[in-house]
Amino acid sequence: MTFIAKPKVAHPSLPKNGLGFTRRDYEGALSTLCAGCGFNSVHGRMPSIAMGANAANRRLTYIGVSGDGDTLSIGLGQFCHAIRRNLNMLYIIENNGVYGLTKGQFSASADIGTKAKKGETNFQPPIDPVLLAMTLGASFVARSFSGDKAQLVPLIQAGLRHEGFALIDVLSPCVTFNDHEGSTKSYAYTREHYEPAVHADFVPLEREITAEYREGETLPLVMHDGSRIVLRKLDSAYDPTNRTTAAAQIQERMKSGEYLTGLLYVERSQNEFHQVNATPDQPLNSLAYETLSPGAKGLEKALARYR
Repeated sequence: MTFIAKPKVAHPSLPKNGLGFTRRDYEGALSTLCAGCGFNSVHGRMPSIAMGANAANRRLTYIGVSGDGDTLSIGLGQFCHAIRRNLNMLYIIENNGVYGLTKGQFSASADIGTKAKKGETNFQPPIDPVLLAMTLGASFVARSFSGDKAQLVPLIQAGLRHEGFALIDVLSPCVTFNDHEGSTKSYAYTREHYEPAVHADFVPLEREITAEYREGETLPLVMHDGSRIVLRKLDSAYDPTNRTTAAAQIQERMKSGEYLTGLLYVERSQNEFHQVNATPDQPLNSLAYETLSPGAKGLEKALARYR
């Protein structure tokens, strides 16, 4: 949209300030972002947009969708503080191990030994968003696979009902920029036939990858590019309320190249953002201006309780 000029038409009766400018003069340029971006935030800043909206209107349901690139790299600080403040939202990560917007470089979740399209090998250890979230005190942590609707849909429903920050790390194949030999989210898989990289402006039609497996079972899945991941679904004996045990089991399975899927950790006793900050039950965006801006004397009275 950068080629579209902002319209210069303005109503002649618009009021002007002391400098002679109207509100139109302060609107800025047209957004260059995709029209389907939901919160319409810049890369990595979705948690801040969600937090501002949530602070103003706590009665809405907040869902944020982010990639592994903006969550674990440029937006890592935003991600961490949303967890620390226990913002009441569902945070979904589409995790594929590459930077899709900038043509497929390694993201912070890429495994050691992963090979890029041009042949470079990743030697940096990955950041696991699930373990990171648990370390930071997240009260709802889950992982699933984009092709396993039977597991993923109930996890999303549970995350929406959870009071506080809910994270779902969704392992999601990238059919465009992982189309090369050596790409992996768990361990390398040698293909029998070479497949050339696709053009950046064309995404070929691929079959849907689905996953059906029972509790306690493992399921190897071959991605579109020939790489393979191994999923292990939690069984009924797993305790999602023990943070230490959950973290240990996640790390143990990762050493074997397996991703545990299901509700990994949940805690219901934490206070969410509005409870911690004692905000009023009425959404801030519905309060009268006089209440939000009480003047110097009103502000002095309100701050006196903290002295």
